Amino acid sequence: MNKTVVRCLLSRSHHPLLHFSTNSSLHSSLLDRVSTCSRYLTARFMSTPPPDEMYGFDDPFSPSESREVVDLTKEYSFLHDFDSGNVDVTQSSSSIDAKAIADAVSCGGDVFGSKSQKFLRQFREKLSESLVIEVLRLVEKPSAVISFFIWAGRQIGYKHTAPVYNALVDLIVRDDDEKVPEELLQQIKDDDKEMLGEFLNVLIRKHCRKGSFSIALEELGRMKDFRFRPSRSTYNCLIQAFLKADRLDSASLVHREMSLANLRMDGFTLRCLAYSFCKVGKWREALALMETENFVPDTVFYTKLISGLCEASLFEEAMDFLNRMRATSCLPNVVTYSTLLCGCLNKKQLGRCKRVLNMMMMEGCYPSPKIFNSLVHAYCTSGDHSYAYKLLKKMVKCGHLPGYVVYNILIGSICGGKDSLSCDLLELAEKAYSEMLATGVVLNKINVSSFTRCLCSAGKYEKAFTVIREMIGHGFIPDTSTYSKVLGYLCSASKMEMAFLLFEEMKRGGLVADVYTYTIMVDSFCKAGLIEQASKWFSEMRKVGCTPNVVTYTALIHAYLKAKNVSYANELFETMVSEGCVPNIVTYSALIDGHCKAGQTEKACQIFERMCGSKDVPAVDMYFQQSDDTGERPNVVTYGALLDGLCKSQRVEEARNLLNAMSVEGCEPNQIVYDALIDGLCKVGKLDEAQEVKTEMSEHGFTATLHTYSSLIDRYFKVKRQDLASKVLSKMLEISCAPNVVIYTNIIDGLCKVGKTDEAYKLMQLMEEIGCQPNVVTYTALIDGFGMIGKIETCLELLERMGSKGVAPNYVTYRVLIDHCCRNGVLDVATNLLEEMKQTHWPMHATGYRKVIEGFNKEFIESLGLLDEIAEDDTAPFLSVYRLLIDNLVKAQKLEVALRLLEEVATLSPTLVDYSSTYNSLIESLCLANKVDKAFQLFSGMSKKGVIPEMQTFCSLIKGLFRNSKISEALLLLDFISHKENQWIEEKKASDGP
Repeated sequence: MNKTVVRCLLSRSHHPLLHFSTNSSLHSSLLDRVSTCSRYLTARFMSTPPPDEMYGFDDPFSPSESREVVDLTKEYSFLHDFDSGNVDVTQSSSSIDAKAIADAVSCGGDVFGSKSQKFLRQFREKLSESLVIEVLRLVEKPSAVISFFIWAGRQIGYKHTAPVYNALVDLIVRDDDEKVPEELLQQIKDDDKEMLGEFLNVLIRKHCRKGSFSIALEELGRMKDFRFRPSRSTYNCLIQAFLKADRLDSASLVHREMSLANLRMDGFTLRCLAYSFCKVGKWREALALMETENFVPDTVFYTKLISGLCEASLFEEAMDFLNRMRATSCLPNVVTYSTLLCGCLNKKQLGRCKRVLNMMMMEGCYPSPKIFNSLVHAYCTSGDHSYAYKLLKKMVKCGHLPGYVVYNILIGSICGGKDSLSCDLLELAEKAYSEMLATGVVLNKINVSSFTRCLCSAGKYEKAFTVIREMIGHGFIPDTSTYSKVLGYLCSASKMEMAFLLFEEMKRGGLVADVYTYTIMVDSFCKAGLIEQASKWFSEMRKVGCTPNVVTYTALIHAYLKAKNVSYANELFETMVSEGCVPNIVTYSALIDGHCKAGQTEKACQIFERMCGSKDVPAVDMYFQQSDDTGERPNVVTYGALLDGLCKSQRVEEARNLLNAMSVEGCEPNQIVYDALIDGLCKVGKLDEAQEVKTEMSEHGFTATLHTYSSLIDRYFKVKRQDLASKVLSKMLEISCAPNVVIYTNIIDGLCKVGKTDEAYKLMQLMEEIGCQPNVVTYTALIDGFGMIGKIETCLELLERMGSKGVAPNYVTYRVLIDHCCRNGVLDVATNLLEEMKQTHWPMHATGYRKVIEGFNKEFIESLGLLDEIAEDDTAPFLSVYRLLIDNLVKAQKLEVALRLLEEVATLSPTLVDYSSTYNSLIESLCLANKVDKAFQLFSGMSKKGVIPEMQTFCSLIKGLFRNSKISEALLLLDFISHKENQWIEEKKASDGP
């Protein structure tokens, strides 16, 4: 049979669609049969299979095995264009004939009567497959259907075909579990026994295809009762059906019966049976089939066996079959190797996968990109990311360019679900990312978030920021969710500037930030002390119609309370309630914590009492207007906030009582609460009680933390009990609680304060040896210690060491070092340090100033006067450094330098009220140095800066004038002072009253 025969059999003149009446199910079944025929002929007569397909693994009638060797698609394209709705039945002569025959058969009663025979005689020459099928479908009575079927089969020039038998079976057996009535079978047998046998074979195959094995076996029994034997096709169909149902024993029995009947399986059924034997480990039986069936094995057959062996996890046997193939001159092809590779991969045999992959590549057989993707995924899942990356290189060798899927698999596996990565893994992810970017491929939004998170956790914030921009440049369009996650990572790492730029870029890109994104920014900037910017975003989100939620309001309220702007915090709270946003337990906990930090601990206690149900606290009614009973009972965070506030206010007895009250109320204290109380007790010197709380904490299952030990060590140094501090340190090392940089710094600071700077320096060296790197606070404490004993050279060496170790000195470091340089008369060095400080760490506002002093001991900061400066001047906290240096320059009579610095600081601040003594001492020194003109110039600028001259200033000016023989000017100034003094006396009397 060739293409010409196929075209003849399926030509328009024979095609049922040109003669049948419109019927959608008929249309579908015919298309299926034509498609099946096409696939069968293609598979049967095709030449060498393409190298990149798994040829021969499935049923030849399976849709997955269409081939391009015999392509009937174009020649029968009219089948796909057929539209039953547009066919006029009245225009089809066959349809008219079919209707006439059907009427005659249905109404005549006896098809074989003389009257019916005479009428039907005119249609003998017109009988065709399509006409017979159409008549069968038009006749409703089963017995009449059988009668016409028998009559048509007797006519000379016509013979029933498989589609006709199938149509008959479909009409008689409409239900899958329905059996053909015995009388109908008997009717066929009485007329044409051979036709009955063919009918039963078709019937059995139909039940097999439907999966009705029990009915198929019953029909097989009836077939044998009628003394018919199954055809070769029926046996093949039975075997395939049992194999699909995993009934290998039944299939083997059918095969045995088939062999006894001297019938042979077709190639496809043989491969399926051999595969099933291998799948259960009976590969010897599979090989025996070749001899039984006189079958010459080919590459497809061996590939099928290898597939089954892999299913059975018999990988060594599967590898041996490669040698068997070569011994029989059947060379493994890409399908064979791919089957073996996929089999090993499915069973997680990753070591074997490497071996098979190398073998197939050496023989010029290259896996498909999909197999490479699966391999990369498998090795990534197993944690072997290094080999997964090597597979990308192998892909290139095989002529496949790694694409979107495989890069996302690799980078997603490395970064997904991990907060931080090892240096090697992160480097691998970055390398893969760079290669991916070079090919123009982008990450998906989940992997963008994961990759940037890992970069941020490794401190590569610039890289994370760049990744977003690079992805956008390559066509990736981040959504609000992606931006929100990256913004969260940057804010968590305190990279506020990058977060700000990325957020603004997001809005410029046309994306509208949602309440979640705005809240991340507001909350993060509030925590960083950048309340003004957070407030701007809060106003912006309301302006664009994005309603703030309770989290947004709580973040701002908490921030303003901590900044001691209680009135505005209250306004925000009232706005929140008026807009229907109900405060929750987090809000009330924030109110308590915020009031404590604002110095209003008593009000925090009143809010707490109201939460506990007390009504007699009218001072906090504004926070409970929404209902008489908020229903928000204090939780462990609420208790912890109030307890910490009481400790910071040195009300430790109340804090201790509050801890006891927690247990009574059924709210178990946590580690943070215990640590806060221990720290508070240590701060007020109640070390015995602190130890008691530490014991109680241990009894409740909490072990002492670094924070606990840090509080104890700090207090022991303050009370000059270095021996006890050393014991605590030894205890920490004994229980494998390694001290962190904070604890080491506390110890170093304590040693420096008692003059043991050499021991402190050795401890810093020990820190570095064990991998705990000193920070800016550690170095500053050491500089202060060596400065107090006058070792300025060592201080400068430490400053230089900081730079070499990558630790940047901050404002406090410079302030401490400049102070010690001034105290030791090294004013030139102090002046140079001031210039250096201005070029590096120069906080211009109190917000940045407060950020700089975080981490330093409170007493240490107080000793420098920094806390007072912040309270007095919110705009220029750097003024104290200038004043310190200028005062020391004046004492050293370096007046020119002092004047220059005073003029410089005058340009940096609108007022210099605190510089009164500095102005007076400098004017006095200028007069003594006979520089009266400069003294008067300085005097004239005092009032512009809000500085009121003292009487001593006037006296110094008058003495200077007399000393320079300027008698008249001195007398005029003296007269001015006397009149001014009388005016001051009168103003004072008026202000004091009668």
